[in-house]
Amino acid sequence: MAVGSDVSFEDCAVVACGTLSPELRALRKSGFLDAAGILYTRPGRHEDPRELESQLVRRIGQAGRFARKIIVVYGGKFCFIDPRNPGRTIDDVIAEQGERVFRVAATHCVDMLADARQREELSGGEKVFWLTPGWIIYRDYVFQDWDRGKANESFPQHTGGAVLLDAVHFFEEYSESHPERILEFSDWMGIPIIPRELKLDRLEELLRDCALRLGAG
Repeated sequence: MAVGSDVSFEDCAVVACGTLSPELRALRKSGFLDAAGILYTRPGRHEDPRELESQLVRRIGQAGRFARKIIVVYGGKFCFIDPRNPGRTIDDVIAEQGERVFRVAATHCVDMLADARQREELSGGEKVFWLTPGWIIYRDYVFQDWDRGKANESFPQHTGGAVLLDAVHFFEEYSESHPERILEFSDWMGIPIIPRELKLDRLEELLRDCALRLGAG
């Protein structure tokens, strides 16, 4: 049984976007996420939906070799947009992989750490660009093929800056070990990076609900 949880993930495998790896590793280390295994796709594949689908299907297939129940940690609204078939969603892709494969009920990775109400409170009514630690660690994947021109069009309109949802004590350590990367990233965006600490309660709840739907534990 997962520590501090009313459900066990022992008979589940987790397939997740690598962007969420810092948070999922923290939950595994804490004993909450006692899954049979966690498999990651390459971070930031929303920029390449064909690669995202290919990697997701491959990882689900691999997970099915050691677990009958699979939890997919991907958002439902922004992570996968098929330009050739806009009506095809990530849930369609997942449904094709079998009956015992469920996705967490969130719109994107930011929503997995803070729901709409929490984000409204954290933003203070300002327009902000949301970040997670994975967006900084895997910046080259997340912002694949972005040049400074696209950055200038996208980021400065966020007058409240870039708010980092930090549930794993990432910012302090990373700022000490790689201060130049934080400064360069902030300069590239043209807005400050503002860390906001929070807990992993939201992600825990989403994972727990998904496991219960699968009949885990």
